[in-house]
Amino acid sequence: MEQPPGFVDPHHPTHVCLLQKSLYGPKQAPRAWYERFSQYLLQYGFSNSACDTSMFIYHKGTARMILLVYVDDIILVDYSYALLTTFITSLKSEFGMKDLGPLHYFLGIEATYDSKAQKLLLTQNKYSLDFLKKHGMMGCKPCKTPVAQGQRASICDGTNLSDVTFYISLVGGLQYLTLTRPDISFAVNYVSQLLHKPTDVHLQLAKRILRYIKGYLGQRITLTFGNCFEPQDYSDSDWAGCPDTRRSTSGYCIFVGGNLVSWSSKKQQTISRSSTEEEYHGLANVAAEILRLSYLFEELAFHLSLPCKLFCDNQGAGSHTANPIFHARTKHIEVDYHMIRDLIKYGFLRVSYVHTSHQIDLFTKKSQFSALWAKLMPPVRTSV
Repeated sequence: MEQPPGFVDPHHPTHVCLLQKSLYGPKQAPRAWYERFSQYLLQYGFSNSACDTSMFIYHKGTARMILLVYVDDIILVDYSYALLTTFITSLKSEFGMKDLGPLHYFLGIEATYDSKAQKLLLTQNKYSLDFLKKHGMMGCKPCKTPVAQGQRASICDGTNLSDVTFYISLVGGLQYLTLTRPDISFAVNYVSQLLHKPTDVHLQLAKRILRYIKGYLGQRITLTFGNCFEPQDYSDSDWAGCPDTRRSTSGYCIFVGGNLVSWSSKKQQTISRSSTEEEYHGLANVAAEILRLSYLFEELAFHLSLPCKLFCDNQGAGSHTANPIFHARTKHIEVDYHMIRDLIKYGFLRVSYVHTSHQIDLFTKKSQFSALWAKLMPPVRTSV
């Protein structure tokens, strides 16, 4: 720390300024703002969610409000317009805030409500177009799939890039796009594993995702009214899919009321010795996510109908979840993954077999992309 140029005290040249108020810009500013804002909400009557620290819930009698905050961007949901107006007025008197009206844009996500069909559409079309322009891909030729067929690229394929910043920026922007584009989750996870040593071959893989995005700009997440008490969950994994580490990739998708609300495509941390083991690891991962969502639903006063349905296309893994006998052939499986047995034992989960033809394994494989994408949600093609 040192005194800024032009403001050096000649009598105390080694002294520095004492910060009495957090300023906008320093890295500690968001934390200071969150503490100040959350303190006000708690005094008003809100409670902080234990599952998501950025969510606050106001529940008093029949009145209920839900507030989601990201730094200085806020979403407020309420079923009573009078209560909502009163709280917004209180916010304006305490902080310098502006009411932007109904939700239409939040952190790069465009929200459109169709009152006739009673649907909420979430897209990132503007972000996608800006992203294509930024990387000079507006004139590229679209493609139908984000990943090409054939053997996966190795970390050693191609020539090392002289400047890796372009590749890192490209992959980082694609990761944010997966918030509303589950169709590119596997592809983005694929190129993200090559960040530490990217080559020209890996760069072409990342640019192919941009070509796919250009051809399918209209993709969106659609949220409609439905039965939110009986979620349906699908889990799948590929066995030793990584050509360098031979680790498997696990993927899952969770539907609530017929709406896709959570999905993931992630490489496993350990090497599985059998397809049953890697599927079993994948089941444990999705079980943890279902449990987290159940806690969130409880805070929102929604009680799930138990047991939750979890579908898997590996009969060995499904049988292993319900079999308490510790076989010698499965001793190498970590004890942490056996938490799914307890969830089944207590009636929280029920693992059911689903045929591979009905499995939604878009997050673990690149074959049959169009058919799998149609199962997840119907594709919308809008090219520019």
